[in-house]
Amino acid sequence: MKMDSDLLHSPAVGLAEEEEADMNDWKLPLAFMKKRHSEKIEGSKALAQSWRMKDRMKTVSVALVLCLNVGVDPPDVVKTSPCARLECWIDPLSMSPQKALETIGANLQKQYENWQPRARYKQSLDPTVDEVKKLCTSLRRNAKEERVLFHYNGHGVPRPTVNGEIWVFNKNYTQYIPLSIYDLQTWMGSPSIFVYDCSNAGIIVKSFKQFALQREQELEVAAINPSHPLAQMPLPPSMKNCIQLAACEASELLPMNPDLPADLFTSCLTTPIKIALRWFCMQKSAKLVPGVTLDLIEKIPGRLNDRRTPLGELNWIFTAITDTIAWNVLPRDLFQKLFRQDLLVASLFRNFLLAERIMRSYNCTPVSSPRLPPTYMHAMWQAWDLAVDICLSQLPTIIEEGTAFRHSPFFAEQLTAFQVWLTMGVENRNPPEQLPIVLQVLLSQVHRLRALDLLGRFLDLGPWAVSLALSVGIFPYVLKLLQSSARELRPLLVFIWAKILAVDSSCQADLVKDNGHKYFLSVLADNYMPAEHRTMAVFILAVIVNSYNTGQEACLQGNLIANCLEQLSDPHPLLRQWVAICLGRIWQNFDPARWCGVRDSAHEKLYTLLSDPIPEVRCAAVFALGTFVGNSAERTDHSTTIDHNVAMMLAQLINDGSPVVRKELVVALSHLVVQYESNFCTVALQFIEEEKNYTVPSPANTAEPGNLTPVRDSPAIPRLRSVNSYTNIRAATTARNLNKSLQNLNLNEEGGPAAFSPGNLSTSSSASSTLGSPDNDEYILSFETIDKMRRVSSYSSLNSLIGVSFNSVYTQIWRVLLHLAADPFPEVSDLAMKVLNSIAYKATMNARPQRILDSGSLTQSAPASPTSKGTHIHQAGGSPPMPSTSSSSLTNEVPKPPAREQPATRPPYTPTLGGQAPHSHQFPRTRKMFDKGPEQAAEDGDEPGGHRNYISAALQTGLCDWSAKYFAQPVMKIPEEHDLESQVRMERQWRFLRNARVRRHSRSITQRGVSRLDDQIFINRNPGVPSVVKFHPFNTCIAVADKDSICFWDWEKGERLDYFYNGNPRYTRITAMEYLNGHDCSLLLTATDDGALRIWKNFADQKNPEMVTAWQGLSDMLPTTRGLARRVSIYLDRSKQGGAGMVVDWEQETGLLMTSGDVRVIRIWDTDREMKVQDIPTGADSCVTSLSCDSQRSLIVAGLGDGSVRVFDRRMGPNECRVMTYREHGAWVVKAHLQKETDGHIISVSVNGDVRFFEPRTPDSINVLQTVKGLTALDIHPQANLFACGSMNQFIAVYNANGDVISNIKYYDGFMGQRIGAISCLAFHPHWPHLAVGSNDYYMSIYSAEKRLR
Repeated sequence: MKMDSDLLHSPAVGLAEEEEADMNDWKLPLAFMKKRHSEKIEGSKALAQSWRMKDRMKTVSVALVLCLNVGVDPPDVVKTSPCARLECWIDPLSMSPQKALETIGANLQKQYENWQPRARYKQSLDPTVDEVKKLCTSLRRNAKEERVLFHYNGHGVPRPTVNGEIWVFNKNYTQYIPLSIYDLQTWMGSPSIFVYDCSNAGIIVKSFKQFALQREQELEVAAINPSHPLAQMPLPPSMKNCIQLAACEASELLPMNPDLPADLFTSCLTTPIKIALRWFCMQKSAKLVPGVTLDLIEKIPGRLNDRRTPLGELNWIFTAITDTIAWNVLPRDLFQKLFRQDLLVASLFRNFLLAERIMRSYNCTPVSSPRLPPTYMHAMWQAWDLAVDICLSQLPTIIEEGTAFRHSPFFAEQLTAFQVWLTMGVENRNPPEQLPIVLQVLLSQVHRLRALDLLGRFLDLGPWAVSLALSVGIFPYVLKLLQSSARELRPLLVFIWAKILAVDSSCQADLVKDNGHKYFLSVLADNYMPAEHRTMAVFILAVIVNSYNTGQEACLQGNLIANCLEQLSDPHPLLRQWVAICLGRIWQNFDPARWCGVRDSAHEKLYTLLSDPIPEVRCAAVFALGTFVGNSAERTDHSTTIDHNVAMMLAQLINDGSPVVRKELVVALSHLVVQYESNFCTVALQFIEEEKNYTVPSPANTAEPGNLTPVRDSPAIPRLRSVNSYTNIRAATTARNLNKSLQNLNLNEEGGPAAFSPGNLSTSSSASSTLGSPDNDEYILSFETIDKMRRVSSYSSLNSLIGVSFNSVYTQIWRVLLHLAADPFPEVSDLAMKVLNSIAYKATMNARPQRILDSGSLTQSAPASPTSKGTHIHQAGGSPPMPSTSSSSLTNEVPKPPAREQPATRPPYTPTLGGQAPHSHQFPRTRKMFDKGPEQAAEDGDEPGGHRNYISAALQTGLCDWSAKYFAQPVMKIPEEHDLESQVRMERQWRFLRNARVRRHSRSITQRGVSRLDDQIFINRNPGVPSVVKFHPFNTCIAVADKDSICFWDWEKGERLDYFYNGNPRYTRITAMEYLNGHDCSLLLTATDDGALRIWKNFADQKNPEMVTAWQGLSDMLPTTRGLARRVSIYLDRSKQGGAGMVVDWEQETGLLMTSGDVRVIRIWDTDREMKVQDIPTGADSCVTSLSCDSQRSLIVAGLGDGSVRVFDRRMGPNECRVMTYREHGAWVVKAHLQKETDGHIISVSVNGDVRFFEPRTPDSINVLQTVKGLTALDIHPQANLFACGSMNQFIAVYNANGDVISNIKYYDGFMGQRIGAISCLAFHPHWPHLAVGSNDYYMSIYSAEKRLR
């Protein structure tokens, strides 16, 4: 009842607002919910494609063996009178026996030639055993490995015997002579096909199988035991690949009905239409077609192979129907073998289905081996009967009056059935029966357009549909159609080919072989084509050139590069993305295309895409530029300059908001690193030296003259614990191992891991102590070392990177990689760690022999001692090691053996290497930047691409394959979120109803006025000291952050839901949190004081929390003033506490995120584009401590550390956007709040406790209230006009809008009234009158209005 009474009390106005708010929920944009955030960036698992016929075959020779002995009936068959007489549609008694035999033989040959005109035919009429032997062996000899057909008509000899014999004659035709099937098998060999037209033919099939089995056993015996007598004989051929068709079962006689031919089985196999029409006329139903007689059937006009004539059309329909029945009834592999491998076999088996139907009606069951399931009752036969009926009913008028022939509606009706299946069906169901018919219809120009349209819709159902269509045999048809010039087919064919290539990219070779790529080049170049179709065309071309040299050459000649460059600025983002990917692929390891790109200044045209609003497009552009620099064999000065240009352009993306882009950036830079490896090795050594000097200053005499002077550590940076790499941190998080002191692995001199406790770990986790060989799961440069290098290397700001002298391009790129190795997104930092360590490993390997030389003890550089591990990349287990083990890894230089044998010497700290040193040549320390290092052996030049593939093969992001998935997935289906019936939509509706309920209920409370707020409804000890608390706006969850982890509590049930590690480095802390998409699928944003932003999903439920994305929101946060975590005593002088950290404000309506903190700007990020859209200079010398924005008025209010409150209008330029500055506070502003109403005021509070109200248009405050001194935290309730102050003096005061204290909280409830700790953070709930308070004694409590109100 409670809810109802609320409804009664809520005023009508409230209801109207409520409905409006509900509508707004639907309209609010969602942040970070795109596919790139929810899916792993990788291609789909490739389905094994079985549709390609590995062994296409031809039947090249045919033996026609007729044992008719015309005029003499065999003794064991009693014939009826009258009896079936016709053989091959000839009455043998109508001419002399010899003439009849020859005519029948010639006719049979003609009938077979209709199906396979190119085979060699040999007739053997009334033969002897020897003649059959001679015939079979000669045909097999000529056929070699191809198939031979043996057709046996035994109507003039006795029936086959149970011993496996058929009958032929002796020379004088006085005796019947048995011929063993075993011998026949030996002569015929394999592969073969046998047709037996005689009574009891099933016996032959059985005997054949027994003999075949016997052969297999003999072959096995001979193989096992070579001395066995069987092994001495010539080996019998295996009979595995033999097919048999027999007219009837072992116990059955052939039908003798005089209306039928005697060789009914042969007629069905070789003249199916003729016999099918006769049989149709003999049925009772034929009486429904008046005037059709057997004589008339003979006169059907047309030719079998002309589909426009009545006879041709019937033949075409017959083919479609029998093919469809077979496809629907047979197992897929058997269908492929019998109906797609060999044209003649396919025809015979289609006709065999008719034989089964007709002969079963005369109590005769044809037999095949391999055996087929029964098909004579299949529903499609009714469609055949109807088609015959429609055709025959026109015959009398066509023949007598010459009227025009009306074509059968069969194909149109079948397409309609297919369409019904497509529109009405559900997800999981049997495939459509009509698929093979759609294939046949592609042959007809009349229905082609419709058939292609339906085929495209079918392929759109997903990869399974594509595989199915390919297995039916669609491929040659759609390949042939690419030769058509019809414009209306273009969109359909492009769509179909995109679907096929997204599932099976191996078709690239077929396309190039048939010049199919030219079709898609012309579509791409045609500006009248809609962008979607050009996108598909460029996707198809991108598949054709993908790692396929012939395709790259063909497309380069087809002017692909110029075509693509023209479309780079197309408004359609998917097209831009695929044009860039296509470019990146055509010049990947293909130099002619790269130079063609240079001539068209392709790289400069791609630069514009680096700032594209769509992250995937930026990604594709980075990919294209990466392969552009990563493949040239010989470097000229010109190409080096281009590479440097590209590298410096790419470096600007270092702080891109999308991790997908930054991952691609690491891979692109790794191509450059591989290309200029020796230069990077020099830079790496310099940095490693610098870092060592920095930690443990070495005596002046050991420092080499070229080294930089040691930089002193500023005391504010805390000592780092040595963490192997980010992967370790992540392993700990995923296991929810909240013991934060991760194992500190270091390598001691012997190269084995030694345990360090964080306490006794020296600050030097420098390279000298962590030089691990890649076989140990240990990086040379630990995460800490890299992080320190990043901060040591006089690294003020990345903005100074641009426009540097090229001499230091390598240094700049090394710094970019160092920066990326400390990226907040683990996958980015892992990739960058791999690249850095790969080079560090090489560099230290190169440098070692050099050091030995310097000491003067050796005259020849000795290679580090090789071990027997060989060049395995890593042993099983553990995280993947550095891609840098074998000498072939990134370089082709081979260690030269010492001139004279010496014991291999190495410095004491070198661990054994997995493989030999990559190159132990002398690298003079003072090398010119562009010298190529030691001379390479001449043979190295032969295969320029070979040795470079190591890093680049190991480093991939899967972006292109992931993008290709788009084409494999359904494009036409309504997405789930728009489908009104889908679960996603229902869940969303439920959430929006819940939101409305919370808004309505909480408003009814706040409108009545809150007079007290001290009812403690929740208290619990948090795992860490709370530093930020944030209520979820609509469910009962609250997030509490400590220094580097986040705990989730259910404040209603009082239980902990989750606790996970945020992943920020040790010297940083979480300073702000926001819920994104709080009204729907919530994400949690955390901001740390090093400027990093991380976004999490799946928290506070049963799943593991996952990082959706992370990026460097502010790049220039200076690490000097911040870093020391808050102590229990909080100083009034805020500056000693490590600055403001990072402050954020989130606007759901616009998807904009305002960020600021210990910097001089307010940076605005557009989360939809994942890029920075604006930097607003604050114009102050102190940090920003609080941000509040209002999207309606485009205003941003910032509170600063110097006590000023500044108002900015973000619609104006950077110089005039500061519209107001209030300097009334004398000290650090704790909170500045801008009310969201149209005439909302600014409320600001400083640490001195003075609360000031400002009207944005007036220069002075309109009201001042004095609250508590020593203010550490404050929040303002957006609905209830309350504000709460937390003090270091261990109490909380809650005030109403008039400045009256309504509650003063000093003690916890229960627990003998313990005093609360110094307040570290507090926050109001956005709707309910709840106040969450975190204090330095680890406790987190929530207070609310009195119970009767709630």
